[in-house]
Amino acid sequence: MNKYTVIISENAQTDLRNLSETISYEYKAPVTAKKYLKELYAEMSKLSRGAESYPSQTRAFYRQYGFNVRAIIYKKMTIVYVVVNQCVYIKGVIPSATIKGL
Repeated sequence: MNKYTVIISENAQTDLRNLSETISYEYKAPVTAKKYLKELYAEMSKLSRGAESYPSQTRAFYRQYGFNVRAIIYKKMTIVYVVVNQCVYIKGVIPSATIKGL
């Protein structure tokens, strides 16, 4: 099994920051935000093994992220990524409800 380096893009970091702020300030649950983000980072780190085992996404929505885009869903959030050589590039972390056809 291949070992990959996981790299989180600026866009994905912004998505995570916005998610944390929403949970912390709008829902007034900073402890929940911290726990949820920790779980999301753990899920992303799992991609260091077996990232290519997930199928490429063919829906039109995913084309904005490039070619051979893959995605995993964790607790109503979709982690969008691509694999290039031995690197996994996290392109975005978005609410699954925003993706048509899921």
